[in-house]
Amino acid sequence: MRTSSTAEKVVITCAVTGALANRSQCPAIPYTPQEIALECKRAYDAGAAIAHIHARNDDGTPTFSPKVFEAIREETQKLCPIILNFSTGSLGEDVSEQVEMIRNVRPHIAALNMGSMNYAKYSPKQKRFVFDLVFPNPYSKISRLLEAMNEAQVKPELECFDTGHTAGIAPLLEMGVLRPPLQFSFIVNVLGGIPPLIESLQLQAKIMPAGSEWQVIAVSHVHWRMLGAALVLGGNIRTGLEDHFYLPNGEMAQSNGALVEAAVRLCRSIGREPATVEEAAQILNIPTSR
Repeated sequence: MRTSSTAEKVVITCAVTGALANRSQCPAIPYTPQEIALECKRAYDAGAAIAHIHARNDDGTPTFSPKVFEAIREETQKLCPIILNFSTGSLGEDVSEQVEMIRNVRPHIAALNMGSMNYAKYSPKQKRFVFDLVFPNPYSKISRLLEAMNEAQVKPELECFDTGHTAGIAPLLEMGVLRPPLQFSFIVNVLGGIPPLIESLQLQAKIMPAGSEWQVIAVSHVHWRMLGAALVLGGNIRTGLEDHFYLPNGEMAQSNGALVEAAVRLCRSIGREPATVEEAAQILNIPTSR
């Protein structure tokens, strides 16, 4: 919950490594728990309060192994007190590993995809789809993950790619499995989801329940201007190598810390300050120790 002292503070999340991008695309992407922890430390030192993390095997392939997530948590907590947000998103219906991870590893936050969608990437240059698939997130899958989060006192971060995902929380609130205050992420510029427009953010923020917090996740080359739009509208922001490889000047980032440094400068350029870990925990209603 925001107070007068945190009214203009910005919660900066750093998505240090996604599930798909690899080092042939950006050499700075971390794979191992130790590498991920070091990138979390760089992000924290630069001003991020939260690290959003996908687990990977040592060869860079994605994994939902609870043991790997536990290793990431242990290695990161040795280096810094950043708030941990672990991914649960998958293309399959079976979320057994994610449920085990939530119950046993207990990150502060777990990302929760709030609806199904076409998920594709199109190449205008090649005039073809680079990939084309359906990202399934039925209510049965969402509810199972929410049940585990509620039991483990893990805060759900509601990832919404479109307005239907945001409005679609209504039954979950009615059932009591989704409990305010809520934290939303509005993803823009993913084919199949909402476009990267300031009006998109305005509509999403209008749909969400009053008193909720929100951030923008802006993928690829719209990244910096959409972060600027969110800051002007009063939202929080996410940066990091999962979302974009490049600094505002067009140079490829050499670390997640460099992206966070640029995000902090952007915040301060419009008169807002990054929230500390303690302030972010207060704003998002997250118990940092349980």
